[in-house]
Amino acid sequence: MLRSVSGSTSSRGIAAVVGVGPGLGSAVARKFVSEGYTVAILSRDLDKLSQLAEEIAQEAKAQVFALRVDCADARSVREAFEGVLSLGPVEVLVYNACDPPPPPASRPTPFLAVSPDAFHRAMAVCAAGAFHCAQQVIPAMVERGRGTIIFTGSSASVSGFAGYSGLSCGKFALRGLAQSLAEEFQPAGVHIAHVIINGVIGDRRSQRGNNNQAGAAGADPDAVAQSYWHVHAQDKSAWTQEMDIRSPSFM
Repeated sequence: MLRSVSGSTSSRGIAAVVGVGPGLGSAVARKFVSEGYTVAILSRDLDKLSQLAEEIAQEAKAQVFALRVDCADARSVREAFEGVLSLGPVEVLVYNACDPPPPPASRPTPFLAVSPDAFHRAMAVCAAGAFHCAQQVIPAMVERGRGTIIFTGSSASVSGFAGYSGLSCGKFALRGLAQSLAEEFQPAGVHIAHVIINGVIGDRRSQRGNNNQAGAAGADPDAVAQSYWHVHAQDKSAWTQEMDIRSPSFM
């Protein structure tokens, strides 16, 4: 199902952000809206997503579309992107979906207590979902000779952590996918990048006040979104394939 929030229509094309919540996903959506893109935001909870789409659209007086997707389900991804692609060519795909560990996040799950279903879902959301989403948009990007795909990784992309086997394996696989796609499609004009988020994403600085303690609460999602925009806007002669972002409190 596709829900639209009315506003002005962009001529710059579509930016699809998969895995959108109140933190980084919404900040990335806001950034691309502010740069003139029509944005499609996707997640599992369509009601919350629609509220967020309305909020962003009202702020920017732009057009934002909300679509439900379960990234662990290939059919759900295919159906969601039928809606996305009906809007126009996807110029940018940001894959931000992740299957987070159960709360509290600081409590690891011992390996022998991890169910096969939980492990398979972590792999499906982190890596297989990215695979399915990329397959939906790459053909047209190659045909046009341009496009950007940014995959959101984490510290678990490069280091395995005790108690987080599913997340670590999923993020390792996502990084491998990003590297493989970059090697294959950069010659065709498609920019593939992997962004490692080392640390936590905090609240938007504009909501908590611009103060000197911002870094202690984690990275400002708007600042991280600016880095995503920088990757997209890079000159083709100097593309970044991997970026490592870390907040001061995690250095």
